[in-house]
Amino acid sequence: MKTIPLLILPLLMGLDGIGLAQGQSRDEATVRSLDDQERIAALKKDTKALERLWSDQFVGNQPNNKVVADKRALMDALVPRSSYVRQIEFFRVDGDFAFIMGLETIVAATDAPGVGLVAGQPTRRRFTNVWKREGGTWRLYARHANVIADR
Repeated sequence: MKTIPLLILPLLMGLDGIGLAQGQSRDEATVRSLDDQERIAALKKDTKALERLWSDQFVGNQPNNKVVADKRALMDALVPRSSYVRQIEFFRVDGDFAFIMGLETIVAATDAPGVGLVAGQPTRRRFTNVWKREGGTWRLYARHANVIADR
């Protein structure tokens, strides 16, 4: 039987955590990645990706402040965007739920007067995303975003 030199053992033990930020759990890294995939899918209005990322029980609010529990209706209501940036300010995994809160800025690609968006003008919103572990993956379960006034 061969032995592993003691100097190499700590390196091998640390390989399991490669790709994780310091102090970040595997669940947190996974949900952060999925949340960014969801942001990009919303930016591109990629309904196939959103179908995969959103729970069948997904509920969210539309820009007209109506709460909708129909993910297809929420997908159809997405306003085309030329830019979509999220700044995560809070993250917590608690059992089968993960909570993300922060600030996001979208730039509508077209005017959407019904919801107050003007093409080319940035709109800042506070957001909360709630992810739920469903089977072997995480899915976006609930989302709220509201426009905040410019300072």
